[in-house]
Amino acid sequence: MHNIVRLLEEKRAQARLGGGQARIDAQHAKGKLTARERLEVLLDEGSFEEWDLFVEHRCSDFGMDAQKVPGDGVVTGHGLINGRPVFVFSQDFTVFGGSLSEAHAQKICKIMDTAMRVGAPVIGINDSGGARIQEGVASLGGYAEVFQRNVTASGVVPQISLIMGPCAGGAVYSPALTDFIFMVKDSSYMFVTGPDVVKTVTHEEVTAEDLGGALTHTTRSGVADLAFENDIEALIRVREFFNYLPSNNREKAPACASDDPPDRDEPSLDTLVPENPNQPYDMRELITKVADDGGFFELQPEHAGNILIGFGRMGGQTVGFVANQPLVLAGCLDIKSSIKAARFVRFCDAFNIPVVTFVDVPGFLPGTSQEYGGIIKHGAKLLYAYAECTVPKVTVITRKAYGGAYDVMSSKHLRGDVNFAWPAAEIAVMGAKGAVEIIFRSEKDDPEKLAAREAEYRGKFANPFIAGARGYIDDVIMPHGTRRRVCRALAMLRDKKIDEPWRKHGNLPL
Repeated sequence: MHNIVRLLEEKRAQARLGGGQARIDAQHAKGKLTARERLEVLLDEGSFEEWDLFVEHRCSDFGMDAQKVPGDGVVTGHGLINGRPVFVFSQDFTVFGGSLSEAHAQKICKIMDTAMRVGAPVIGINDSGGARIQEGVASLGGYAEVFQRNVTASGVVPQISLIMGPCAGGAVYSPALTDFIFMVKDSSYMFVTGPDVVKTVTHEEVTAEDLGGALTHTTRSGVADLAFENDIEALIRVREFFNYLPSNNREKAPACASDDPPDRDEPSLDTLVPENPNQPYDMRELITKVADDGGFFELQPEHAGNILIGFGRMGGQTVGFVANQPLVLAGCLDIKSSIKAARFVRFCDAFNIPVVTFVDVPGFLPGTSQEYGGIIKHGAKLLYAYAECTVPKVTVITRKAYGGAYDVMSSKHLRGDVNFAWPAAEIAVMGAKGAVEIIFRSEKDDPEKLAAREAEYRGKFANPFIAGARGYIDDVIMPHGTRRRVCRALAMLRDKKIDEPWRKHGNLPL
């Protein structure tokens, strides 16, 4: 018995040491935590229950039978974040560069299968050189097994990926299939093919950072949701982010008590929208002023800035905010913003999170680059997302809602539950100037007549009352009462149910 206990402790010590002290020191020298240190920060103290500590790879080729480390380069198990269960895996770069073997993949698949059975989220910490080449196709099969779990778990339990080192080749597709991706500046990167391959095939010279670094993916590609300064900040912010999410698709997000009264008025909102209809303002200010305690966890803030997405709370309950941003491209919808918002709305719908939409949209962005890029199909993604969304949907039109973009942005016609407008809202096919130039094109050479026509059109259509007369707007509300009215609407909609016709799944315009 004593020998078994001693052997057990030796195995545990060996596993905790990973690839050895020298490699741990090298990891620290890069400003990175080890796999186990990351879990210590992410999870509640003392809550981690590790699984498969003694798993080893089964490869005997290329001298691998003489190189075995307990755990095989990934730490897996379950623990608590703020008292709530979560399943985790953390790849260990000190063991074979964190490369994925068949056994490594099986460890990840086991915790994902269990997470789905018990209804708990999965957080994966990626820090890997890719597939373990010595295992050949077995490692590729391991990746595919993980991908299948990602797809099966999609919409069942929330999945979060933390990229805290390299993630290249086929490895990138597991994070891409998860709900949210967070990266660390200067130490994490993602790409399908690395700089050397790019140079060989396309003769482009590019660094790993420029090709797939955190700034690239949070600004240009939109692959990642946020980039953090270091490992510690990333892990602490993910703990905060976790609080907004439900554990699974059968539950609602946890309520959070607040001293911020749901019926609080915000007088400053009465002057938020400028009198000049062409002057921008910051829609982010509206979100922070109506959310509980000003809390807004924004996602993808540096990508497609003409639309804002993120989580906050109203009346203690998690809501997803979607809002046009007049400060960027006048708040127009374009390809990138449509994709960004559509994916967010679909996540909220999958996990019972109400969607609050603030609308100030002059239309879709015109131009050949948009048309050639497929704005028709990409814009339809956002339309589809709102139309199929069955969670409570509350919409507030603050200023402009023109053309097809009015329809797309959670209008009453797409089953918006409660649709409000501020008094200065303009709901029309297009702006007064453009409309008059089309309707009265025969008078285009008479500026005075056109100006009079424009004033007439604005007086008749540039207000919320035509839409209100048809029931497309439920009420015209004062800006200062926005929080109160939205909170009441959300409380009323809390037990909303919709019966849909049976289908296997819709055909999203991908």
